[in-house]
Amino acid sequence: MNEEFVEQFEALIDKYTELLTGDATPELNEKVKIWALYTYISKTMPALAKHWNGLYPEGKEEMKNIILEIKKLNEEHRAKESKE
Repeated sequence: MNEEFVEQFEALIDKYTELLTGDATPELNEKVKIWALYTYISKTMPALAKHWNGLYPEGKEEMKNIILEIKKLNEEHRAKESKE
């Protein structure tokens, strides 16, 4: 994987995070990456996600917090956008 591609992909994540939540900080970008990948895994390989949840209950709780945070930010962003 070349450096130019990585930079281009990071720009995609940055824009996706901004469109999804209304902001794009490095920390929020990382949370969106984790959220997106976990969501994909849980839909395509639910048994794997369930196994991971069982192995790492503290990780499962952190994942729930990330999911709730992104959901809240998205709802707030959509509400703000609809008022404008």
